[in-house]
Amino acid sequence: MTTVLAVIPARGGSKGVPGKNLAAVGGLPLVARAVRACTGSSLVTDVVVSTDDPAIADAALAAGAALGAAGRVHHVERPADIAGDTATSESAVLHAMDAYEAEHGRTVDVVLLVQCTSPFLTADDIDRVASAVAKDGADTAVTVAPFHAFVWRRSPGAGTAAPAGADEGGHGVNHDKSHRPRRQDRPEDFLETGAAYAMEAHGFRVHGHRFFGRTALVETDPARVLEIDDPHDLARARALAPLLDPAAVPTRTDVDAVVLDFDGTQTDDRVLVDSDGRELVAVHRGDGLGIAALRRAGLKLLILSTERNPVVAARARKLNLPVLHGLDRKDAALKRWCDENAVAPERVLYAGNDVNDLPCFGMVGWPVAVASAHDSVRAAARAVTTSPGGAGAIREIAAWLLGPTLSTPAPSTPAQ
Repeated sequence: MTTVLAVIPARGGSKGVPGKNLAAVGGLPLVARAVRACTGSSLVTDVVVSTDDPAIADAALAAGAALGAAGRVHHVERPADIAGDTATSESAVLHAMDAYEAEHGRTVDVVLLVQCTSPFLTADDIDRVASAVAKDGADTAVTVAPFHAFVWRRSPGAGTAAPAGADEGGHGVNHDKSHRPRRQDRPEDFLETGAAYAMEAHGFRVHGHRFFGRTALVETDPARVLEIDDPHDLARARALAPLLDPAAVPTRTDVDAVVLDFDGTQTDDRVLVDSDGRELVAVHRGDGLGIAALRRAGLKLLILSTERNPVVAARARKLNLPVLHGLDRKDAALKRWCDENAVAPERVLYAGNDVNDLPCFGMVGWPVAVASAHDSVRAAARAVTTSPGGAGAIREIAAWLLGPTLSTPAPSTPAQ
């Protein structure tokens, strides 16, 4: 059997975006997105995350467990001397290969370098870059995107602060600036995406570099090309995730517990105040129906809210649900609840609508925003309901898990 090892370098330090590899895009940390792409490949046999940060290691291993690939996802502690700003990705890959081979006693045939900073890398991209080396005989392979742009560069010695309209001495790199051929008449160029590389393992050890011998160019979708190097890139990735990510919603096999915010999630976020200062909120009867079905299905349920108004506890009593409210730290309370109830956070669906839900989003496997949620919350969610808060969003979530009739699906038979 050919051993195809995907190595994901993910050090903790990042000057451009602090904590970058744990930043969420589409509701998943960047390192988890990279793990998902690798484990989705039919050719990758094992995944190694090389990191100096225990939190990144935990997120990677949790992603592997959530994807049913726990035995294929490994963590290698990255030594300090190859974890600094000047350390190369090649050094991390070589170290990870050595550690993997020493622990598992088998030789790596093909090694992949997969970057967390490319959030829209797909399992198909991984398959094709691995196949170029493992099956098609290339020595190395790289993901690229075709482009037809005219590329310019400042001439040597040209100033960078010339007056507006002045000639700064630019010259064409891939064209003669005196001739403007049509797009279809220009040769096709390719942009290195920075997302994934594959190397024949022995040749990589000999050369110590990701490019040697014959390099195959593996074309990817230009719309998915984005490298996260600064906060603006991260904001763009979060805005694009709802458009580029598969429209996946959780099922009963993905989730063991459902935790619900209250205001803005089970209500429309409005409060009616009478002349005596009493507050009233409106809820949706369909949500109560959905919650009852989730309870019958055996899911653990909880209402979690910062709101101190007794209406939260009253609604919880009506629904026969446990409730924690009047909280300052929802994430700390959620962690304690998960520990006390032996629930793995990656198996929790958390539904929320506003920025005080974001710390909880970062803890769970299925952060869900209601349709009326704040933009930043929608951007951090892994799934978004079509119904607004207080208008059946919880009923909709119940239908994701149990089917449209809210009947508990029969347990699936494990594959033999």
